[in-house]
Amino acid sequence: MAENNSNIGARDVSNMSDISKSKMEKDGSYNRRPSSFRNWIEKGGKYEPEAGRYHLIVSYACPWAHRTLITRKLKGLEDIVSLSVVSPHMGSNGWPFKNADEFPGATDDGGIMGAQHVKDIYLKVQPEYDGKFTVPVLFDTKSQSIVNNESSEILRMFNTAFNDMIAPEQASLDLYPENLRDEIEKSHEWVYPTINNGVYRSGFATSQSAYEDAVTKLFDSLDRVEKIFESQKSQNANSKGEYFLISDRLTESDIRLYTTIVRFDPVYHGHFKCNYRTIRDGYPLIHKWLQNLYWNYPAFKDTTDFEHIKTHYYWSHPHINPTRVIPLGPIPNIRPLDS
Repeated sequence: MAENNSNIGARDVSNMSDISKSKMEKDGSYNRRPSSFRNWIEKGGKYEPEAGRYHLIVSYACPWAHRTLITRKLKGLEDIVSLSVVSPHMGSNGWPFKNADEFPGATDDGGIMGAQHVKDIYLKVQPEYDGKFTVPVLFDTKSQSIVNNESSEILRMFNTAFNDMIAPEQASLDLYPENLRDEIEKSHEWVYPTINNGVYRSGFATSQSAYEDAVTKLFDSLDRVEKIFESQKSQNANSKGEYFLISDRLTESDIRLYTTIVRFDPVYHGHFKCNYRTIRDGYPLIHKWLQNLYWNYPAFKDTTDFEHIKTHYYWSHPHINPTRVIPLGPIPNIRPLDS
């Protein structure tokens, strides 16, 4: 299951595809390596905005890829940027496509090259590539090259690059408005290292001290978010009573936070030992914000697949969960909006 061997050449790349071989720091802490492909879709550039030219490869399980899926749907890009979804069974060869592992909801590579695994695309494009075989991948079918594999940059490209091709209502939705950019950037400075990556630093830590440092900072930051939402609810709630992380409107900061928070109770609380408290019973305002996005914004609910999420984490990290038993709870995955 997802262990099919698909190798491009004879070079051993198992340390780049097998998460159990991730290099840890000497103190037992986990640090994520920066993305490698950082090109941009823009008018007059190498990668011009064109409908049907670009292909997005994601995992429903991956929070970083999930950011791009939400933005793609919010901006109405489904008919402009095509999509492939990998199986959640990330084994020794990394992320597999449907032809290597027929998990429900998985697809092939979209006809790019008949790849069995995401790593095949990386190595075909750049045979000497020495980074991780991560998703999301934004692929250019015209030049047969990888445009970008950094989720935060793909999110921003989707926010503006195709505005001339979509409905006015969707084009007017700006997730990174100029007047809020300073606040958005300041939020990323602490949300990313302590929450988005903080759950991984907690779960992948191999020493008690590294774990305690990461999990303490994680919950300190969740406490901080709860206090921000308390202020936002009283001062910046919109006419529907909705509140957001920045000002009174949905921004990329909410998207980036959501993909971690929606996975918290089903996965991070137990699997990654982030068990001070759950979101649903420990953070009432974060929980209500999460429910609002999930139940009232189809771009969030329709791109959240709990079967892929739970299967991936509990199956793909045998160094943490060697039995690969996948828990059934929590029930429900998301509580109704009125609870």
